[in-house]
Formats: sequence, structure tokens, C-alpha cells
Amino acid sequence: MQKQHFEETYSAHPPENYEQFFVPAIGKPLAEDLVEKAQLTSGENIMDVACGTGIVARLAKEKVGSKSFVSGLDADPGMLAVARSLDQTIEWYEANAETIPIPDNTFDVVFCQMGLQFFENKVVVLKEMYRILKQGGRLCINVPGPIADLFKAMVNAMKKNISEQAAGFLVHVFSLYKPNEIQEIMLRAGFKNVKIEPSEKELHLPKAEKFLWQYIHSTPLAAVVLKSDKHSLRSLEKDVSKSWQNFSQNGSIIYNQPMVTVLSTK
Repeated sequence: MQKQHFEETYSAHPPENYEQFFVPAIGKPLAEDLVEKAQLTSGENIMDVACGTGIVARLAKEKVGSKSFVSGLDADPGMLAVARSLDQTIEWYEANAETIPIPDNTFDVVFCQMGLQFFENKVVVLKEMYRILKQGGRLCINVPGPIADLFKAMVNAMKKNISEQAAGFLVHVFSLYKPNEIQEIMLRAGFKNVKIEPSEKELHLPKAEKFLWQYIHSTPLAAVVLKSDKHSLRSLEKDVSKSWQNFSQNGSIIYNQPMVTVLSTK
């Protein structure tokens, strides 16, 4: 009998899977767009908040050059271990974004890619970003949403075969995208010149069965989903693969991911 995709070998550490699978397929294409919109110049100092394995910081460093101070911050030591293994010249901080251990007025640009939606107190996090920016410094954020049909199908399959908890994680990923909500929290944090840009990004992913498990093994979903029995995992793979047939082209998945980019200055 053919081996199921969920039985394939992945790292036991989700951050390693995140860098291997999620970053090339999703993280890097979106980071390239975000860094481009920041219009970085040589010598600017950069902070990447909720940096994960550091793709935004690494791309920004290529733009600003070796004389700049480039740093990343994340509360997950596993993510930072991968980040450090990839670039030891960037300063990596293990800390919560609600209390950033950086003096006021330090950075020219602060980034946050696909992370703001996960913070319970978003205004406090944004105030910290505001605090560490120099006067005239720029904040560049992106968040995914609204949820696309591709992930709606995955949410439904999670509810049916795994649990409401698993489905809830996916819903949370795409929970912050409404311009009026984003505008409100930005203003409450002190930002005044707020530009909100909805867009879509065409993403090219591996075939359905592979991407499903690569995504799960790269995220907190692994801790929930992989506790299920093999029958449930097979059913999940079957339902998702069937739902994603409309997105399949020549052995891969192609879909448009709605994104919101937020640009502002201090």
C-alpha cells in the first residue's frame, strides 16, 4: 500500500520545517513584496518584529548593506535558533513584542510580517514598535486575509476530521484584515499617517497532499493534528485534496492570497 503523505519524514522541530517548506512557498514571496514597499536605503537600521526564522530581516539586510544595524525579535527560541544558524551577523532578540528590549528612537524601519494578528494586545505591540522607531521612521506590516477559498476548504476539513481547535488556528491566521479595524488600532498606538493597501499575491505551492502536511508540520497545528488517529489523518488528506482540485495546475497548487499591507510613519 502506498505510504500516506502524513507519514513522510519531517523534522521534529516545526521551526526547521517552517524554514524548509513555509518560507520558500509563502514567507519569502510575501517578504519580498513587503521589503520592496519599504523603499529601504543604504545605512538604515532595521527591526523585524515576530521575525520567525528571519526571512524579512535577511532580505532587508541585502538592501541596507553591512554598515546598518539589522535585527529580529521573536518569542520562540526554536525559530531564533534557525534564524541564527542562517545569519549570525543579524542581532536576534528572544523577547515578547509587548516589551521590546530596545531603547527609544533606535530604528529607521520596523517590519512585522504576518504576525500582528496573533498578539492578544495589538495596541501595546504597536506602541512598542512606535517607541523604538526614530522620528520620521517607517512601520511596514502585512497581514493575510480575508481567508481565501483554499484555506476555507482546509478549515472545513479540520472541523470535520480533527477538531474545532485545529480549525480555529487557521481562522485566527486570517483574522485581522479589515481596514477600519487596522486603522483604529494604528491610531490608538500613536501612528497618524496610515496607508492601508489591500492586494492579492499569486502563490505557487507544492501539490495538495504535500503542501497540506508541510503546512501542518511548519505551524502549531502539528501539536494538535498529529495526535489524531490514522483514519482521521487519511480522511483529512482526502477531503483537502478533493477540495483543492480546482487550484491544481501541472502538479502544483496556484492560488491568489489576499493580503493587507500597512505603511505608516512616526
